[in-house]
Amino acid sequence: MEATTIQKQELYYPLMSEIIQVDHLTRTEKRFIISLPDGQSLGHKPGQFVELSVFGFGEAPISISSSPTKTGQFDLTIRATGRLTDKMHHLKTGNLVGIRGPFGNGFDVSLLKGKDMLFVCGGIGLAPLKSLIDYTLARRSDFGRIIIVYGTKNPSEILYPSEIKVWQERPDVEFHMTVDRPDVNWEGKVGVITTLIPPLDLVVERTVAAVVGPPVMYKFVLMALKAKRLPDENIYMSLERRMKCGVGKCGHCQINHTYVCQDGPVFHYPDIKRLEEAI
Repeated sequence: MEATTIQKQELYYPLMSEIIQVDHLTRTEKRFIISLPDGQSLGHKPGQFVELSVFGFGEAPISISSSPTKTGQFDLTIRATGRLTDKMHHLKTGNLVGIRGPFGNGFDVSLLKGKDMLFVCGGIGLAPLKSLIDYTLARRSDFGRIIIVYGTKNPSEILYPSEIKVWQERPDVEFHMTVDRPDVNWEGKVGVITTLIPPLDLVVERTVAAVVGPPVMYKFVLMALKAKRLPDENIYMSLERRMKCGVGKCGHCQINHTYVCQDGPVFHYPDIKRLEEAI
């Protein structure tokens, strides 16, 4: 049966969807591969999110961590941080969850075609950016250089080790990784993520930066990118600030007159300069 995309009228009630695979990534993160009923396609853009329901435990917005080129299923990477996410970590293959979405403003890939892509991923920020990374790799001939800059607090928090190994070995991907606090077995670079940016040799006129990470990271990454003279219009950021309902009703994610769940989570940096104080 040919896959169909979720219709708009279905965005406001959850579709019962099956967990078809669970991958342990770290002590606190798991990846869930989920299949929608009847072979439907999620139809998302990189950078969008879904509302995930575990009935009896609540609903939460979760970033999609797989490319829209992966049809018939999609990935959610979930950190156990509370009642709902803890319950998700106890679910297994074959269990059902509710899915609404996709929601939010994702990356407009048509504007990125032909560009050199610089991905700046801090910690769990690699999860939402992975949807765009995977998209560019699946459409490799549509893009120039692909540069991935990834930083975590310590080696035990590194996400997607198998994918990272592939990225490191691909001749058409430039991968750079650092940790803040190494363990005795770490042989890579040590330092905050911004230490990886100054050595990069960028053609700034054709380089687009996509930045996702903890809020404290943004100020310093922006400073590092500006020091490289990367134009503001070449920078995109995902904020994911306190999102809850996904449809701009609850107000949890409101920054002045902006609703992150609808106007974002992906923002063009020139459009949010006025919000810098709130990031």
